[in-house]
Amino acid sequence: MAQVRDEQLLTVLDPEMNSIAVLVKHMAGNMRSRWTGFLTSDGEKPDRNRDSEFLDPPQTREALMELWEQGWERLFSALGPLSDDDLKRTVMIRGEAHSVMQAINRQLAHYVYHCGQIVLLAKHFQSEKWQSLSVPRGKSGSFNQRVAAGEASQR
Repeated sequence: MAQVRDEQLLTVLDPEMNSIAVLVKHMAGNMRSRWTGFLTSDGEKPDRNRDSEFLDPPQTREALMELWEQGWERLFSALGPLSDDDLKRTVMIRGEAHSVMQAINRQLAHYVYHCGQIVLLAKHFQSEKWQSLSVPRGKSGSFNQRVAAGEASQR
């Protein structure tokens, strides 16, 4: 998101797609619902209006990044204190039982999917100006040499 212009955060490629801002708003709404009271309440909170997450995203980068940070903070605050015994528990999502591990894996896969969409859009908007988030195209050999020499890490 840091690589795109402010107006590109709100740009959609076609009427059936979501903008980066809408994806962030949806993820933040999902994170609030799923990770608030993670072990003690249904992951689909009664006050969540999922459909509204796809409308009227924040209009400023600052507001958008605040939502982004709040969402991830909720996730990490819920996961951090989990014990081994908690991992054996069951939680509910929309009234359906999930093991804690199922619920975590389900949500992380969901977030990876949307993060991939965000990266795809940002890369599209930046085109040849895109700065790779991993090993740049055509640079695998030099990267592998740097790892072998202890100058870079693949972690």
